[in-house]
Amino acid sequence: MNTDSFALRHIGPREADLKSMLKTVGAETMDQLIFETIPDDIRLEKSLRLDTAMSEQEYLEHITELSTKNQLFKSYIGLGYNQGILPPVIQRNILENPGWYTAYTPYQAEIAQGRLEALLNFQTMVTDLTGMELANASLLDESTAAAEAMALLFAVRERDQKKNGANKFFVSEEILPQTLSLLETRSTPIGIELVVGNHEDFDFSDGFFAIMLQYPGRSGKVHDFTDYVKKANDHQIKVAVAADILSLVMLEAPGTFGADVVVGTTQRFGIPLGYGGPHAAYFATKEAYKRSIPGRIIGVTKDTNGNRALRMALQTREQHIKRDKATSNICTAQVLLAVMAGMYSVYHGPEGLKYIANKVHNTAATLADSLEKLGYYQANETYFDTIAIKTDISKINFRAEAEGINFYYKDEETVSISINETTTINDINKIIGVFAEAASKERFYISELIKGNAIPKRVARKTEFLQNEVFNSYHSETELMRYIKKLERKDLALNHSMISLGSCTMKLNAAAEMLPLSDPMWGNIHPFAPIEQAGGYQFMLKKLEEQLTEITGFAGTSLQPNSGAQGEYAGLMVISAYHKSRGEEHRNICLIPSSAHGTNPASAVMAGMKVVVTKATEEGNIDVEDLRAKAEEHKDNLAALMVTYPSTHGVYESAIKEITSLIHENGGQVYMDGANMNAQVALTNPGAIGADVCHLNLHKTFAIPHGGGGPGVGPICVAEQLVPFLPTNPIIETGGELGITAISAAPWGSALACLISYAYICMLGEDGLKKSTQYAILNANYIKERLNGHFNVLYAGEKGRAAHEMIIDCRPFKENGIEVVDIAKRLMDYGFHAPTVSFPVAGTMMIEPTESESKQELDRFCDAMISIRKEIEKADKEDESNILKNAPHTQAMLTSDTWEFSYTRQQAAFPLEYVSENKFWPSVRRVDDAYGDRNLICTCAPIEEYMEA
Repeated sequence: MNTDSFALRHIGPREADLKSMLKTVGAETMDQLIFETIPDDIRLEKSLRLDTAMSEQEYLEHITELSTKNQLFKSYIGLGYNQGILPPVIQRNILENPGWYTAYTPYQAEIAQGRLEALLNFQTMVTDLTGMELANASLLDESTAAAEAMALLFAVRERDQKKNGANKFFVSEEILPQTLSLLETRSTPIGIELVVGNHEDFDFSDGFFAIMLQYPGRSGKVHDFTDYVKKANDHQIKVAVAADILSLVMLEAPGTFGADVVVGTTQRFGIPLGYGGPHAAYFATKEAYKRSIPGRIIGVTKDTNGNRALRMALQTREQHIKRDKATSNICTAQVLLAVMAGMYSVYHGPEGLKYIANKVHNTAATLADSLEKLGYYQANETYFDTIAIKTDISKINFRAEAEGINFYYKDEETVSISINETTTINDINKIIGVFAEAASKERFYISELIKGNAIPKRVARKTEFLQNEVFNSYHSETELMRYIKKLERKDLALNHSMISLGSCTMKLNAAAEMLPLSDPMWGNIHPFAPIEQAGGYQFMLKKLEEQLTEITGFAGTSLQPNSGAQGEYAGLMVISAYHKSRGEEHRNICLIPSSAHGTNPASAVMAGMKVVVTKATEEGNIDVEDLRAKAEEHKDNLAALMVTYPSTHGVYESAIKEITSLIHENGGQVYMDGANMNAQVALTNPGAIGADVCHLNLHKTFAIPHGGGGPGVGPICVAEQLVPFLPTNPIIETGGELGITAISAAPWGSALACLISYAYICMLGEDGLKKSTQYAILNANYIKERLNGHFNVLYAGEKGRAAHEMIIDCRPFKENGIEVVDIAKRLMDYGFHAPTVSFPVAGTMMIEPTESESKQELDRFCDAMISIRKEIEKADKEDESNILKNAPHTQAMLTSDTWEFSYTRQQAAFPLEYVSENKFWPSVRRVDDAYGDRNLICTCAPIEEYMEA
């Protein structure tokens, strides 16, 4: 037993289990299983060029040494990123707690009530501070949220006949530069014309459907938009506002002066800078737009007993339902970060936030006053935290650098300084010293802050916020620690049992991979800091790009996309740019198989493409002849094929090289969806199958935890001809020489989270990566064979093998009155999260165990499924009161004085012996989805308001 081997710890089955597992699946060796699973013509013959695997200790020493190449300057750059203070109670109990970071998206609400409550707190915080009626449970970053606001207002303009044909979107020149870049990326493909200028000169003409403002502006100025927004409303022009959330503690909420959408980032609510992410953006709007709002919304409903319960509301809005009719491809959120930001507000409460905001403003005012005493001119008459000093920057920048200080140099004569929560009086004195030396003036020291008065009375905050009990109850560490634990106990995460969701790859997120995220040497780097200050990050990011490029068999990688769906969009935009560079801008047809995930058609439409759906065969494979016919029919305009491999049905399609060749012969490029990359690594790759670009879900294959529904990272890897078009950033140089404009706000997206995947690859090496893929395939086929005779598997490869996942058919159980959802809820009683329900085929379950689950855990899951199958046989279609229909069973039910069911309490709660050893209790009974949608409540409303509804 090699205790230095990380693969030994990551891969679940033991060496002693291998023989019996292979016997169960009917294979003599692992090589035979892989030979029978993966088509001959795509298996890799050469080894991957990766470094030798490190032990956990070697990696931790390496990453600590690497962190010293980062230089921790005091950054006053601002531009939407400000250092904050992460309360240790939140760091230890949420960020570093697998009970929070390994949970999955709360599709099974009954075992996710804890994080649903935490997200409801987040939504309440956002609606209170913005003055809007409805907020979602977070988006990827501020710039993405701004682009989604533009898209929403463009989609709803048709309700106003006067604006039905309007396609101009006015953007204030005070917008953040990275946001403008993203608006440029997103506007053109869907037919929006951007117009950038001074909002005071805007003419409110009929050609405009909406405007976007920054509050406070990029310069730091606080504009009074009250009359301006009223005039826009009078002209039926919608208004989006990008607002600094901490400033809204002191500035009047945009909702009070007529905004239609308010967006921003909650990063400064206790979330590390992390060289750009991950951070939770917010998106708030009017309830009238509830059917168009992107992302997920948490809503209040009731359970079977009529008790209050939470769930994800209005899911029919989402791309996996609306597909090419969707107005957004948003498939995820930044749940872990939203939970932390919401808990920051719970911990500090309204008075605590007022203290922090006032301190920031007073610190900025004190600095402005001090620099004016030195003879400098401060250009911002109004501001919250950012002042603008007029001077010759050549006299400032090298002195600031010598003191370990970063400013933002807007132009040759303007130094912009953004104050943050961590700025102390000592920090202010250092800044004063820099400017005194530059002016050849005598240095002086301040010892206390003055009271700031740079916020006009007309825009000063008058409305109350965070009055709900949850924000006024947990201000001691003891109380918050217990509140966090109370919520955690309501959630089933990977630290309790296997989460076998097909297409979602819920594998081990090893502690050694996660530890560096708490290191300030990685957490406190501003994304727009001079690149030489981020030597550790630059080495790690470049190395990770090289590793992913090698693993995928391609020529280049961009880490910028913040999610899988964003990676899809980035890949398609790169393909479009490639066609345009060849004078073939007319190529706009995207072929998509009928089994594809809903983000595929949604992303294609966002990229300006027209979707043509191709058929599937009865075996679940792409119908090659139908594909051939449609590729040839559209050969003059064919842009791309989007294909998932192995297929969404859990099969390695043997015709994949023929399929990719067909597309190339007809002038298109092949985009491979990387959702199932866990079945490819080191055995085959997108390059080998003939793809041109793929995205990777680092939160799946490469071990970034799901965090309850985010963060995710979705980099794209591309073939040589597409490398020049990789996405850029307007502030820090990155991407290709002909690169498309930004896909995410930060140059390298969620750089902090990339440390996890870098660790995963470094510690596994080629051999460990290969074994991980092999065991993922073995574990899936082991479950397939153990369930054989109890459940029918819908699809298999030509030799009867599954890939890394399989689909079981639950539709025949309708004869017994049992739906697939009943099985999902009953699994909770056995201590398991359900596999993926009704995707890609309605009435089925898609099961993916991953390589990191042990044989013992696989057996427990199979025992549970077989036991449920026996319960189904006993079910009577005429009797709604059966054990599956009443699942899940709560502790309150089991301890009630009355028991009105035909089965016993033991059968309900402890159906198999192992359950009693580690019982997980759902905290509510089955939730009522329809009631929650009919009575939409998405904030911590008083219980009286809920009961009235």
